[in-house]
Formats: sequence, C-alpha cells, structure tokens
Amino acid sequence: MAKIGYRRVSTDEQSLDRQELVGCEKVFEEKASAGTQDRAALTDLIAWVREGDEVIVWSIDRLARNLSDLQKIIAVLNGKGVSISFLSERLTFSASTEDALARLQLQMMGAFAEFERAIIRKRQSEGIAKAKARGVYKGRPATIDLRKIAELRMSGVGASAIARQLGIGRASVYRALK
Repeated sequence: MAKIGYRRVSTDEQSLDRQELVGCEKVFEEKASAGTQDRAALTDLIAWVREGDEVIVWSIDRLARNLSDLQKIIAVLNGKGVSISFLSERLTFSASTEDALARLQLQMMGAFAEFERAIIRKRQSEGIAKAKARGVYKGRPATIDLRKIAELRMSGVGASAIARQLGIGRASVYRALK
C-alpha cells in the first residue's frame, strides 16, 4: 500500500511548489492543461498504481477540468482498487467504501468548476470580439511563410515535399496555395 502523488499546472511558467504532497513515495508531475486528453504523467500514474494504493492530489481542479473527466478518472482508479484523496477539499473516494456525502460534494464541486471554466471561456471570447472590433486584436501570428510555399511551388516542388521541408502539414500547404 503506497501513497502516490499527482501534481499538475497548466503552463511551463507556473510552479508546482504550491501543491505540497507530504508523505508520498512517488509523485507524478506535469505541466499541461487539464483540458487536453494527452496527459502523460496521469496516464503513467494510472498504469503504475496497484490495488491498495492511495493517490493524493492537491485539489479537484488539478486532476480534471470537467465533471465527466473527473468521474471517469476516479472510476478508473477505484476500479483498480485504488483510493483517491483531494487535500484541499478533504474528500476521499475509495472502491471499498461508498460515501454518499463525498459523492454529492464531488458532483457539486465538479459542476461548479466546469461552470466557472465556461464563464471564463465566454468572457474571453467576448473580450476578443471587442478587441477585434476596435482593431486591437490581430490573432495569433502566422507561423507559415506563404511566400516560401509559393516560391517552392513555382520551382516545381510538390506539396508533400514542401510540407516536409517547412515542417508543416500537407493540408496547410494546399490551403496556402488556394
């Protein structure tokens, strides 16, 4: 029976230091958005834990960004006979015990986190729309050199070769050529 930690922040600029996990034998860490499906450390943690282990996470929002992902991760861990504890919320979910109050709190907290994220996204898109209307927001800078694509094409280089040479997708080359 081991205590395994999981710490996550969304960007490289953020620090994991705030998420103090005392007493863990092993800690999996990553700097990736919870919204992304490709979280290597979480995948490794799930593969590594064994029946009887306890996963320790600083808070619910460090594990998942929405309620369905949160429930799925907890179900996978509990299905392996692994319990999971959230320090900030003081909640523990175990396959061996059914705590109706803890499940209710999880549902409510997960729903609030998901709602908060939706509000943030809405405000962000409204802000971008207003900035675009004022002519302030130009979007992400172009990463594809359209002139280079045109030059290569004029010199007889095919779309696949252009894509390989510039390190971009072939579909991007075709879009640029239109």
